[in-house]
Amino acid sequence: MSATILAVAGLAAMFLGFRFYSKFIAEKIYRLDPNFQTPAHAMRDDLDYVPTNKFVLWGHHFTAVAGAAPIIGPGIAVIWGWLPAFIWVVVGTVFFSGVHDFGSIWASVRNNGKSVGALTGDVVSKRSRTLFMVVIFLLLLMVNAVFGVAISTAFIATPSSVIPTWSAIVVAVAIGLLLYKAKVGLLWPTVIGTIVLYAVIFLGDAVPISLPTEIFGLGPAGQWIVILFAYAAIASMLPVWLLLQPRDYINGIQLFVGLGLMYGAVMIANPTVVAPAFNTNVPAGGPPIIPLLFVTIACGAISGFHGLVGSGTTSKQLDKETDARFVGYFGSLGEG
Repeated sequence: MSATILAVAGLAAMFLGFRFYSKFIAEKIYRLDPNFQTPAHAMRDDLDYVPTNKFVLWGHHFTAVAGAAPIIGPGIAVIWGWLPAFIWVVVGTVFFSGVHDFGSIWASVRNNGKSVGALTGDVVSKRSRTLFMVVIFLLLLMVNAVFGVAISTAFIATPSSVIPTWSAIVVAVAIGLLLYKAKVGLLWPTVIGTIVLYAVIFLGDAVPISLPTEIFGLGPAGQWIVILFAYAAIASMLPVWLLLQPRDYINGIQLFVGLGLMYGAVMIANPTVVAPAFNTNVPAGGPPIIPLLFVTIACGAISGFHGLVGSGTTSKQLDKETDARFVGYFGSLGEG
């Protein structure tokens, strides 16, 4: 099977989904109102509630939801063959996750920027809200733990990645200050920031960084996890426009450059997919395709984490309600 055919078919389906289906959802189901005062304006505090350019906010949402799932999930799901995975990513993204991300932002915007957990108390009951909040806390605890371990492992295995990774924070803060304090347009900070992020890759190769073998009984992995959690604590207290928004935005640009290069390479080389469309020879004790395919490839699913991002941070930064379609639906398409 030609990978080019699959790439073109998938991209065409997602384009049609955004062009027609998301428009139908926006106009007939959610009935977006361009004159509706979003929480970013009604409750503006320039900390969490900040009216944001839709392209910057798209970058935040896209990068926040596109974590390990698009990389690890399909790599695991190929155990059942490439066709079920391909169908689920395309169909699930167009009809499920795109609508879900779009809808979680819209529902939060229409309810003063409340998160999905707080909304549960209004829609179901206070007891349900309490239970939901506990589940959300445990979910975020697990997510932070998994990413802390994964990133620390990556830093140890590839010391040259340390400087490029942490440089993104400096670039993000600079972009945030340029956009919100210096009132500079979006184009040049984007171009220069992207160039800098790619340039520091060479600096990372020249100056790899490794932590000491042991500090206070902690090995390099434990030390990195402490540093990462300290960073997360500090970042969570900063205004969203200073770090969260611009960091996710410039990372989103990086991801799209990478996607462009990858799809361009596929179009030029036209490789053949060597995995079987359906794998009937799953190893003994292997997981069943139903229902695990739909949670193994989380992009395409109605993801609880997507709902947390959409209603927890994205909705508080939406400039116009009509931007929810581009930010939410298109952001989810980016992951797909």
